[in-house]
Amino acid sequence: MIRYVPISVREKLRKIDWLARTYRKHFTNLPMLGCGRSYDLVQSEEITALDLNDSAVSFSIVVPVYNPDLHHFKAMIKSIANQSYAHWQLVLVDDASNNTELNQYLFELANDPKVTVVVQQKNGHISKATNAGFAMATGDFVVLLDQDDLLHPDALKCVAYYLEQHPEALVLYSDEDKVDANGNRQIPHFKPAFNPDLLYSHNYISHLGVYQRELVQQVGGCRVGFEGSQDYDLLLRCLEHCKPEEVVHIPYVLYHWRAVPGSTAFAESEKGYAQNAGLRALQDHLAPRGVKVELGKLANTYRARWPIPEKAPLVSVIIPTRNSKELVEMCVNSLYENNDYAQFEVLLVDNQSDCPESLAYFAALEAQGKVRLLRYDAPFNYSAINNFATKQANGEVLLLLNNDVEAINGDWLREMVSHAIRSDIGCVGAKLYYPNGTLQHAGVITGLGGVAGHSHKHFPGDHPGYFKRLQITQNLSAVTAACLAVRKSVFEEVGGLNEKDLTVAFNDVDFCLKVREAGYRNLWTPYAELIHHESVSRGAEDNPEKIARFQREIAYMQTTWGEALLDDPNYSRWLTLDREDFSYR
Repeated sequence: MIRYVPISVREKLRKIDWLARTYRKHFTNLPMLGCGRSYDLVQSEEITALDLNDSAVSFSIVVPVYNPDLHHFKAMIKSIANQSYAHWQLVLVDDASNNTELNQYLFELANDPKVTVVVQQKNGHISKATNAGFAMATGDFVVLLDQDDLLHPDALKCVAYYLEQHPEALVLYSDEDKVDANGNRQIPHFKPAFNPDLLYSHNYISHLGVYQRELVQQVGGCRVGFEGSQDYDLLLRCLEHCKPEEVVHIPYVLYHWRAVPGSTAFAESEKGYAQNAGLRALQDHLAPRGVKVELGKLANTYRARWPIPEKAPLVSVIIPTRNSKELVEMCVNSLYENNDYAQFEVLLVDNQSDCPESLAYFAALEAQGKVRLLRYDAPFNYSAINNFATKQANGEVLLLLNNDVEAINGDWLREMVSHAIRSDIGCVGAKLYYPNGTLQHAGVITGLGGVAGHSHKHFPGDHPGYFKRLQITQNLSAVTAACLAVRKSVFEEVGGLNEKDLTVAFNDVDFCLKVREAGYRNLWTPYAELIHHESVSRGAEDNPEKIARFQREIAYMQTTWGEALLDDPNYSRWLTLDREDFSYR
């Protein structure tokens, strides 16, 4: 579990030479931000430095057109004409706009050998129009672009570069931002690497979307009836033919989404037909796995409810404690009173308790059959205690639970189990609140503060978070062991928690990274909500022995995981490692 020393000590530790060296090495080609330097300027400098070989990969940019604002439409055309990469074809499909000025402009554009213009005699809406564009595409990859949006001048160059680095790629996507009526760029979305469970929560991939043309042909292009979310539906069906490594994220803002009245970007917060089409697309995609999908708490988000077999697996809830009768009573009572999942056992691990009242209460719980009482008679070692209890656990699923955690919604354990039993999922974490309602845990980002930190810590409990991430299920590199579910087989496969080098701090982060390294995805869900009665201000831990131990554990994490800590695939290198708020670095 993550433990923190006082701010003054922590800041001294963050200044150690290892961290400084790693920052410099990891971001060798990245100018340091600050002094008001905007993300577009910094990214453009790095893009310019990309060493693209003599790539011959070709792109067909497909644009469905229907009564566009001509000023914005011409700006879109200009953004393609100004591409620094030459191997492109532009396919414009006019979906029966019946606009004389537009018709004349399209006629002029058709004289360019790199431009193909298709005029539909009858309006068929965006799916049919996009398919008509696909039919005329000749490039190796198709690029989806809306009629009033803009491409970065080096967008295709970047895609070609990443195809050189990842020749196996079938689907690529980039970061994006929005552009207002005055041409001002704003609200950049710095995305993670391919994150399947985040995609099952909303279409975070969106723009820029690039697909191998043969793959698009294989799945039959866009489906009629999914207008508004036809790109989400196309993506989900393409992914059924892709391995995870064949989906590549390009960490640059290459697409500028027009946010003006009437545009999708401007009205994306409004629920409507697009959201319902996305719901149906996701349901179709997940139905073969027995998953039911419903609308999420926020606009254009979804909740996938994964099935639990009729014979529900037994969960072994492991609660270490030393004394703390009041906390244990609150924790155990909530397990029985705020929990609609009946198949569980509680292993209460007593670590040298000496309080008569606590000992009497623990014995009473055991006599009532509410817990199995285990004795761990050795100095506190969080990793060793949980490893000890796991060997005596009968459950298929383990739930590591702090004695100061209180369940507040009845389906929290069912939610965690439904994910933990998925064959491709490793550790599952919950949404934990401080008693004052602010966030204590919404997943762990590696690299924060040098090793790891909690996502959005201290945010209001109902805050949407960075691009809605506090309200939707997603894959994260690590979660806290204050409330962590994992299959016992996975726990044993990676050797459990490190009881030799990580007795107190970062053992959960190390464990989650081992699980990820073994090929599983870790997951955080906002639908398992509990209160963590850890103090918002823990007070000073200025004992020299504790500080020395903490330094050793930091050194172990940095030596063992190295630069990987600073390159969390579920975060973005453009976001800060100095704070836990997802702000721009």
